[in-house]
Amino acid sequence: MRVALYDQYGGPGVLYEGTLPKPVPRAGEVLVRVHAASVNGGELTARAGKVRLVTALMDRGFPKRTGTDFAGDVAALGAGVSRFRIGDVVWGVLARAFGSMAEFVVVPADQLARTPVGLDLVRAAALPAVGTTAITALRDKARIREGERLLVRGGAGGVGSVAVQLGRAYGAHVTALAGARHLDFVRDLGADEARDYSTTAPRDLGRFDVVLDTVGTGMADYRRLLTPTGRMVSIAFDSSRVLRSLGYLVASTAFGPRRVRFFSGNPRHDLLAELARLTESGAIRPVVARTYPLAEIAHAHRALQAGGIGGKLVITVAGSAN
Repeated sequence: MRVALYDQYGGPGVLYEGTLPKPVPRAGEVLVRVHAASVNGGELTARAGKVRLVTALMDRGFPKRTGTDFAGDVAALGAGVSRFRIGDVVWGVLARAFGSMAEFVVVPADQLARTPVGLDLVRAAALPAVGTTAITALRDKARIREGERLLVRGGAGGVGSVAVQLGRAYGAHVTALAGARHLDFVRDLGADEARDYSTTAPRDLGRFDVVLDTVGTGMADYRRLLTPTGRMVSIAFDSSRVLRSLGYLVASTAFGPRRVRFFSGNPRHDLLAELARLTESGAIRPVVARTYPLAEIAHAHRALQAGGIGGKLVITVAGSAN
């Protein structure tokens, strides 16, 4: 099968389209024919080798794979799987691994769910990782309540664009920080206020009950904006200062009020099903900025790395039986 690979850490140019044997599902697993997969920021960080010290124990050597979430159809079932049938249209997120940029992936059955009714697979592929992250951050970690004030850093990005919509659906007053060219974009997603991050200092923003940080830099400055009972959830850290950033997260999680919540996503069936429900209800809509064929995976990484994108970049994969 065709698959995106890289043989060394580095810039987007290390990525290439190679081949690997098609995987075979074991008991409890499902073989999914991938139709599309999205590009996420963590994949860029891993490809560049910026977190190799953190992931050393899980490092399996080269060649390495990329891609986290996907949408496709069920191609084969492992023993004991009864929730799905061949041909079911599904989406999912690989747990603590990369490899969705391929014609086929093997996934535990409890990490899959059916895609929202009426949503095509390219748009569906834009949601699993960012959508489940936003739900976990706001609903489970921050426990956001109706009427609270929410600040979303990186409101035009993958997670941020979903969080803006979700915050509005949960009844919060949403302020989104984004680039100047994307202010109308985040307002259209449902932000009550949209501010240019390049010209807005944290001290000019006021107080918030919840801060969702998708950027990872200057976290202490944004933590100071919390009300006495405020909660800050971070899904990113400064990749140029990995150990220092992780140290701050650990300290702020363990000590004092207004603690920072940090988590690594590992969505199961129920969370993916909730994302499908929210999408079908109209509370969340995927935003695909651009699509690329699998052979242009390096171009997609380069575009996301350059920044300035509103929404998601999606890789289209032509599944085959080979």
